[in-house]
Amino acid sequence: MTDHPLRLAAVDVLIIGAGISGIGAAFHLQKSCPTLSYTIIEARSELGGTWDLFKYPGIRSDSDLFTFGYDFKPWVGEKAIADGASIKAYIAQAARENGIDPNIRFQHRVVDTNWLTAKRCWKVTLRQEDTGEELQIEARWIFTAAGYYRYDEGFTPDFPDQTMFAGQVVHPQRWPENLDYTGKRVVVIGSGATAVTLVPAMADKAAHVTMLQRTPTYVLPVPSKDPVARRIRPLLGNKMAHAFARRFNIAKQRWVYSFCQRYPDTARSLIRKMNIKMLPVGYPVDVHFNPPYKPWEQRMCAVPGGDLFKVISSGKASIVTDQIERFTATGIKLRSGEHIEADVIVTATGLNLLPLGGIRPRIDGAEVPLSERVTFKGMLLSDVPNFAIAVGYTSSSWTLKIGLLCEHFTRLLNHMEKQGYAVCTPKADPAMETEPLLNFGAGYVQRSMNELPRQGKAFPWTMSWNYASDIRILRKGKVDHPALQFLPKAVTR
Repeated sequence: MTDHPLRLAAVDVLIIGAGISGIGAAFHLQKSCPTLSYTIIEARSELGGTWDLFKYPGIRSDSDLFTFGYDFKPWVGEKAIADGASIKAYIAQAARENGIDPNIRFQHRVVDTNWLTAKRCWKVTLRQEDTGEELQIEARWIFTAAGYYRYDEGFTPDFPDQTMFAGQVVHPQRWPENLDYTGKRVVVIGSGATAVTLVPAMADKAAHVTMLQRTPTYVLPVPSKDPVARRIRPLLGNKMAHAFARRFNIAKQRWVYSFCQRYPDTARSLIRKMNIKMLPVGYPVDVHFNPPYKPWEQRMCAVPGGDLFKVISSGKASIVTDQIERFTATGIKLRSGEHIEADVIVTATGLNLLPLGGIRPRIDGAEVPLSERVTFKGMLLSDVPNFAIAVGYTSSSWTLKIGLLCEHFTRLLNHMEKQGYAVCTPKADPAMETEPLLNFGAGYVQRSMNELPRQGKAFPWTMSWNYASDIRILRKGKVDHPALQFLPKAVTR
């Protein structure tokens, strides 16, 4: 490690993260702010973020790619709910087609971000992961697209006597490349999107797969192929099919979410009827598919082609709803007294949230207490200059919001260029009433709620979850606001 870190060329915008959000941000910068320079910093050796990290069987999106993908790049894959490798290839193609690749610095991890008031820029310290060498770069703006969870480890509860188990315990976030579960009894602990993906994906090779859940989740069968795109694509081509399917699926997501919020009992009843239809006669649906919360208080699990229901109906997989008492040498003993035999246990028990991808911004050397900051339009932080964050939807496709944030961000940059401004800092009333940033009941969110910034209760400090409203605010609304403090470019002598 050098005593005097090397300096990289200064940039207008430093994008942190080369996943789907970071590549999207780069595209919008190139398109709308062609005179501004940018660099993407990526700690991993490849782009893709989540879709490069996770390697477990069946890894796939839980949103359709017509809304999860970019509006500027048609999704031409056959499956609407796509596998991880296809999504990574899609992101890589978008970067390659738009000349973004040369602006990515791989295996560079951000270790410090310090705003220099006198210079009106960020000084960012990077570490090369392969050599340990430190480098520094100055940037007028930081755009954090580094995700929201820890990449090095997932969340696993402290199960009693876990070390007694003679088989293999695996977390999906660190899936071993050589794991052979052929002919073995597998227990998948969890009931979220990862669990309902793993169970059907592992059922073909395993002797049997048991999904062990403490609490049921709402599970909805969805078509494997998008019906709108499938019909329109042969007639109008990929671009038009993507646009039509995107609009249709956005409207469908909004309708389903609104219906569940307004008529939760009816929504629960309809989901129950769908589950009954997909499962064998007499299956205990009210035991295994009856969550104690209302629809969309937590994210629903979409299963393309009803694959989870199919492997349950075939007898290749089963669901047990109970609590774990302890691990044993040969499996798991439950509170009910039942014992589940297992050769492999997969702990699909969630993520560890890592606000801003672990970035801890400082201002003139003093660390910013994130939990005391309030978000402005869901993309800036109070009292933090020139610092944008990428937080997407939890009740819809994550990237629908990210795309609108990128549009608004570039509009803000162009406004500042036109007016001769160098610094933009949101200023919130210290007495303003606030509430948690995310209205989401998932365990990984609840565990880290007091580490996140907060939101206010009135515009522009609220976190909007409505796509139509965000179009008005982020795509069409004014970028200037009395709560934003602008400073001109520093005078050089």
